[in-house]
Amino acid sequence: MSPRSRKTTHSYTDKSRGPRLQKVLAEAGVASRRACEELIESGQVTVNGELVSSLPAWVDPENDRVVAEGRVLSKSRRNIYVMLFKPRGTVCTNHDPEGRRRAIDLVAHPHKPRLYPVGRLDVESSGLLLLTNDGELANRLTHPRFGVHKGYEVTVGGRLSEEDVERLKGGIFLSDRSRSSASRTSRSKLTIIKRDRDRTRLYMELREGRNRQIRRMLANLGFPVKKLRRVRMGPLALKGLSPGGWRELSASELTSVRRAAYRVRDRLKGSA
Repeated sequence: MSPRSRKTTHSYTDKSRGPRLQKVLAEAGVASRRACEELIESGQVTVNGELVSSLPAWVDPENDRVVAEGRVLSKSRRNIYVMLFKPRGTVCTNHDPEGRRRAIDLVAHPHKPRLYPVGRLDVESSGLLLLTNDGELANRLTHPRFGVHKGYEVTVGGRLSEEDVERLKGGIFLSDRSRSSASRTSRSKLTIIKRDRDRTRLYMELREGRNRQIRRMLANLGFPVKKLRRVRMGPLALKGLSPGGWRELSASELTSVRRAAYRVRDRLKGSA
C-alpha cells in the first residue's frame, strides 16, 4: 500500500493545538505550503515520532518534534529573502535530473540557508527571481488568489497591431494539460515600449502564472518571443544587479512585499 493511500490515526486533529502542520513546515523553509501538503500525504512527515500522513492536522511548533524528510525542524530560524537576476540557461527547480545550472547554485549566502525559488522562470527567460525559506510568503506571492502581479519586458518578432494588443489585454484561450481543457487567461496590463517594422518591445503585467504563459499567448497570435525578462514582482523591481548577481532585500523592500502579499487577507477580514 502506498504512503498516500495509507490511513493514519493520530492525535493531531485538534485545532486548539496550534497552526496547521503544512503551515509550520512552510514557515520552517521546507517547501511551499502546497508542496508541504504533498510531502505530508506521501508519508514523509512525523510529529513526536508518529507518522502524520492525512490532513488536516494541527501541531504545537514550540513543543512538538516535527521531522520532514528525515530533517528535524529547528525551533528558531532566520528567514532569508534574496533577489537574484536569473540569467538565461539557469533552471529554477532545486532538483534537476539533467544536472543543469540551478538558480540556487548562484547564491553563495554565508548562512547557507535552504532556499526555494518563489515561482519560476523558464530556462530561456531571465530576470527577477525571489528566493527564500519563508514558505508562507512564497505561497502568497505565487497563488493567483492573492493577485500579486509580475511584470515582464518582452521582445517579439513582428509588429503588434492595436488589435493584437487589445486581444492580449482581454485574454487568450490556452489549453490546460492537467484538466484536458482550455480557458481564457485573466486580463493583463500591456504597454508598447517600442514598435519597429519587424520587432516589437512591450511590457506585460500578469496576476496569474500559467506554464510559459506569455510565450504561449504571443505564439497564439503568431509572434515568437525573442527575449523575455521579468523586471517586477509586486512592489519589487529588478535593480542594482547584473545577470547572475544577487542581494538580500532591503528592510523597506521586505516591508512593501509583505504588505502586498497579505493585502488580500486583511481585506477579507475587513469584509467578514
